[in-house]
Amino acid sequence: MAKLSLSRQILPIVALIGVAIAIYMIFIQSPDRSMAEAEETPARVNGELAGEARVAGAGIVEPSSETIEIGTAISGIVETVLVRPGERVTAGEPLFRVDTRSLRSRISETEAAIRRARAAIAEARAAEATATRQLDLYRNIDDPLAVSRSEIIAAEGNVSNARARRQLAEAELASAQASLSTARTELDRATVRAPISGEILRVDVRPGELVNSGPGGGGPYIRMGETQPLHVRIDVDEDEAVRVALGEPAIVSPRGDADARVEASFVRAEPLVVPKTSLTNSASERVDVRVLQLIYALPADAPEAFRVGQQVDAFIPAKQAAEAE
Repeated sequence: MAKLSLSRQILPIVALIGVAIAIYMIFIQSPDRSMAEAEETPARVNGELAGEARVAGAGIVEPSSETIEIGTAISGIVETVLVRPGERVTAGEPLFRVDTRSLRSRISETEAAIRRARAAIAEARAAEATATRQLDLYRNIDDPLAVSRSEIIAAEGNVSNARARRQLAEAELASAQASLSTARTELDRATVRAPISGEILRVDVRPGELVNSGPGGGGPYIRMGETQPLHVRIDVDEDEAVRVALGEPAIVSPRGDADARVEASFVRAEPLVVPKTSLTNSASERVDVRVLQLIYALPADAPEAFRVGQQVDAFIPAKQAAEAE
């Protein structure tokens, strides 16, 4: 029986197996180079701006009032939620209510304290009036020997004591009335109301959940804003901002649907240039770029593709060469 040679027979077989495995791995891991339609329509501009100087920008749809994030002034358990996303509300309309049983109990206790204070005032006034009449009677007696000096001093003390009790009861009444006013104010604040007329965009609170007031309380619990009309906030890089023809309308389309474009009217330019927050993940993009934010109003008949929070692409006319100089 012939003996197998490691260098002449086994190693070449192992090498061939390795080459075959390598070829197989290269084949199954090679990138797919087949042609396919793009999933999103690239941003483009047609019409008058197609052959004109323009500035491109990216933005986001927002309410004309900007998004209002609503919290709560009173911490507690949510008793009921009165609105749903998509509903329109008017200013002052209730949105949700925090459990008010403890507040109502405080109001009842304070009202009882007010009644006690008023009863104490009535008693002190009666005692003060009686002591005053007694003192006047002693002072009006013609015979100085009929009433001793000690009796007059005691009557004066009774008047002073009755007056002090009345003043104390009046102070307690004022304190109880202030507490009642505070409790009623908190009772009213337990019902969170819409600050403006607008549309409910998001509801992040449910009955039975705990809500907290103040910074870091866990809110916002409801987001709303005026969506008639909608605005778009367009970011223009600072190196392109000087070329923008402020006041001119912009061509805006939803991200991924360049055919659904509309002409948006200029509203204002934000006075503060801010750091760029929407990055493209490009290796060459500088993270210290700042942007000028331009606000445009969408037309009333804008397609449904424009929703609050939707990203958009925008093309804005650029200044003519003479204007830029």
